[in-house]
Amino acid sequence: MSIATSPDTRTAVEELLRTIGEGDPQRIAELYAERGDWKLNWPEAEHGRAATPWIRHRSTRADAAAHYRELAEHHVPEQVATEVERILIDGNEAVVIGEIRQTARSTGRAYRARFALHLTFEDGLVTRHHICEDSLAVALAFDTEEQ
Repeated sequence: MSIATSPDTRTAVEELLRTIGEGDPQRIAELYAERGDWKLNWPEAEHGRAATPWIRHRSTRADAAAHYRELAEHHVPEQVATEVERILIDGNEAVVIGEIRQTARSTGRAYRARFALHLTFEDGLVTRHHICEDSLAVALAFDTEEQ
């Protein structure tokens, strides 16, 4: 197995971000290894709630496709934007820092959430996808209780 070098890692990150932006869950999933380590920084009790089913740990390429499908199903597609502020590369590791802007389909509430995405690539495929994001902003946007 060859480990990506820094220029290869940057190319892989840019391809992943571009493909995510295009929005085809199956094409995005092709950039993930068959088995991987996908974690979120949300409290465990909040994983897999009906309002936010895409928020859970994952471990397969099929899980990656499901994640992007579920994410799209629960947001208004015309009201999605991501600003990438910085990409940091160290060998086959990358950290992407930025902000997502989305609108919850179920409530119509727009939100902004800062994020840091830690990726690891092997043979050009994502083997680690750990994301830290503003879970409170997301949770409030999907909260159906009267605010």
